[in-house]
Amino acid sequence: MSTMRYKTENEIQELGIETLRQGIGVVGLIRFLQQFDKGHGNYVTDRQQWQKDYTVETLVEAMEQKHHRVAEKDPETYE
Repeated sequence: MSTMRYKTENEIQELGIETLRQGIGVVGLIRFLQQFDKGHGNYVTDRQQWQKDYTVETLVEAMEQKHHRVAEKDPETYE
């Protein structure tokens, strides 16, 4: 009777990563793994800090300026 050897957690992880790399390529593997990265810091606090000076008026003004710049480059699109 033969005994079955179970793979360690590390072996399973290595095999899984290698299988993914072969199946979806290096870029696909990286994109897949990035889905599980929780990042760092507090996104809500950080977002509130860099958006603290925004108002509806400043956002509308920025959108209008961009619209005019694009329209000047390609006037046929905005006839």
